Amino acid sequence: MGETKRILVVDDEPRMRRFMHMNLDLEGYHVIEASNGLEAITRVREDLPALVLLDVMMPEMDGFEALRMIREISNVPVIMLTVKSDEEDKVRGLELGADDYVTKPFGPREMASRIKAVLRRAEMPTSSDQSIIKVDDRFQIDFNHRQVVVDGEAIKLRPTEYRLLYHLVNNAGWTMPHETLLAKVWGHEYRDETHYLRLYITYLRHKIEEDPSNPEYIHTERGVGYRFVDFEKGL
Repeated sequence: MGETKRILVVDDEPRMRRFMHMNLDLEGYHVIEASNGLEAITRVREDLPALVLLDVMMPEMDGFEALRMIREISNVPVIMLTVKSDEEDKVRGLELGADDYVTKPFGPREMASRIKAVLRRAEMPTSSDQSIIKVDDRFQIDFNHRQVVVDGEAIKLRPTEYRLLYHLVNNAGWTMPHETLLAKVWGHEYRDETHYLRLYITYLRHKIEEDPSNPEYIHTERGVGYRFVDFEKGL
């Protein structure tokens, strides 16, 4: 058996923490708790959880600010929790580096499914058949060492951006449908969450493209999906 995954639950409401603690215990996780953003940051640094469940609406320091500070010290997967279902809140959380977003109230089965999907993505293998992929003179990728170099400089990618690039490049020249990319990068539970994909394609383009508004590497096939340039053929 593998090591028990440690989950950090961050919520200012004791009743909600007890609810999540009890259900995550039943799923076989080791649960630790924090009642506010500052305590969460300390827990992330000292206890090294495998995943963080982070409430948005907390006094003093809200979940967005806590997430911003967590991302300065760790790439730990984070699922945001909120009573709001507003699209702008979802986008804001994703922009700050959240891996997923769950709206309260939620059931134990939904939360367990989301946690498993996010942990599965975080454990994606990093090896590749090719050690270094040279797309062109300005863009190289070393998947074995998780390094992306653009114009001679190493580019820092978030884990989700890296997974997306990994699947696009390993299917270069082929159009990958939205549903396929969402399933491979986020999990089968996310096949309808097209706004996740649009957002992260935009992030990737701004990091690797010379002109993100006129991309050379990641092409949009309208209504279908995305295609990475077939660099071996120069097309």
